[in-house]
Amino acid sequence: MGKIKAMKAGLAGQYEAVIGLEVHAQMLTETKAFCGCLTAFGAPPNTQTCPVCIGMPGVLPVLNGKALEFAIKTGLAMNAEIAPLSRFARKNYFYPDLPKGYQISQYELPLCTGGFMETVVDGEVKKIGITRIHMEEDAAKNIHFPAEGWSGVDLNRAGVPLMEIVSEPDIRSPKEAAAYMKKLRTILRYIGVCDGNMEQGSLRCDANVSVRESGAAPMGTKVEVKNINSFKFVEKALQYEIKRQIKALKEGGRIVQETRLWDSQTGTTQPMRTKEEAHDYRYFPEPDLVPIKPDKESIERIKASLPELPDVRRKRFASVKWEGSLTPYGLPEYDADFLTEEKALANWFEEAVRAGGKPKAVSNWVMVELMRLLNEQGIPVEKCPLKPGSLAGMLALMEKGTISGKIAKTVFEEMFGTGKDAETVVREKGLIQITDASAIEKAVDEAIAANPNEAGRFRAGEEKLTGFFVGQVMRLTKGKANPALVNEILLKRLKPG
Repeated sequence: MGKIKAMKAGLAGQYEAVIGLEVHAQMLTETKAFCGCLTAFGAPPNTQTCPVCIGMPGVLPVLNGKALEFAIKTGLAMNAEIAPLSRFARKNYFYPDLPKGYQISQYELPLCTGGFMETVVDGEVKKIGITRIHMEEDAAKNIHFPAEGWSGVDLNRAGVPLMEIVSEPDIRSPKEAAAYMKKLRTILRYIGVCDGNMEQGSLRCDANVSVRESGAAPMGTKVEVKNINSFKFVEKALQYEIKRQIKALKEGGRIVQETRLWDSQTGTTQPMRTKEEAHDYRYFPEPDLVPIKPDKESIERIKASLPELPDVRRKRFASVKWEGSLTPYGLPEYDADFLTEEKALANWFEEAVRAGGKPKAVSNWVMVELMRLLNEQGIPVEKCPLKPGSLAGMLALMEKGTISGKIAKTVFEEMFGTGKDAETVVREKGLIQITDASAIEKAVDEAIAANPNEAGRFRAGEEKLTGFFVGQVMRLTKGKANPALVNEILLKRLKPG
């Protein structure tokens, strides 16, 4: 009892953050939410528009069925309830990037409610609730030309289908927020509903953050931080905003409910506008769209189309035994976490194992050498020139003793650069490992003769010089000597009798 009181006393004057994230995910549909215009990124300004998405009088929107399917799929992947009845609403506000003067969104009757997602932060599992997932259309994009003194609006993005995924205020630190965003992106990419490209704006985050005295029940005054477009900036923006609010409270000030912009150049948040409430948007039901009533058969069909989700896949990768038809691999938790973060990488790994590679060996090569080369070339694993079967073939040559581990790195880089298989590279480059004892003995004798002082020190007890002599022999044999044989013969020569 005394310990509990002491802990509570220690919290006095300390603050904790209360964070909820609103994530806007652009859906991977070919056409917009309510018309047939294309959604391709990078088209010339105002070339992907029509009377519907630019809000001409008298036009009628028609819901994109694929967008609805993607939103339901996302809700199912996040353990949410699919509403038997949901309805679109008009969210009214007047900005240059909103051609209709309102945004078609959802308000009182969203498509998905409830649900949760689990993240791992510092080895601990954190369960974060999902308040709602609703559909809406994107706004246009304002483009500013300060040097010329004018601004323009690109309407290509107007009407692009979005999901807004709103978390419960269950997040307590910037690190947890970044982990949540990364996990959310992973799930969306796994199920194929969003490419998660934050640089292009297809995944954007607004953060609601307040601070309160640790352990206190009432929420503090909420501030919304906008314009966060990377995982690093999610963490940095929240770190700054939390410090700003705590400083203000400690100095006797008060927090104003407002919207602030994250400025990545200065590393600060800046006031944007007073935070609107729901009534400021004058929501009312969208009269041009009928309510959505998903039938059970459609929901079950979409549920059946879900792939193995990242949490399940990670557990399977780390398991020795697994119930079901899929194969467990018994990998360390770190390997399983790393490999399953991206669906394409997990697929590449599994294909290499199915081709005959041992799971841990494949994992090691993927996490170190493959990722190094992919990062150097700046290409995703989907475009990797090295095929998974080629890695399995190279590992088989190592097991047979045809090539050494050192030579394998050369072979791997050549396979990556040319797309050739391991046997072809080894044959063309003459990289077959030397296993002829007499040839290795000759190289060992030459290395000892060239380094008499080191040989004397070894015989006097400096056995750490073994690595030096192994290196000398490898240099003489151009890395082709069998390491086990080199060590064996070295010891015989340096420790006769």
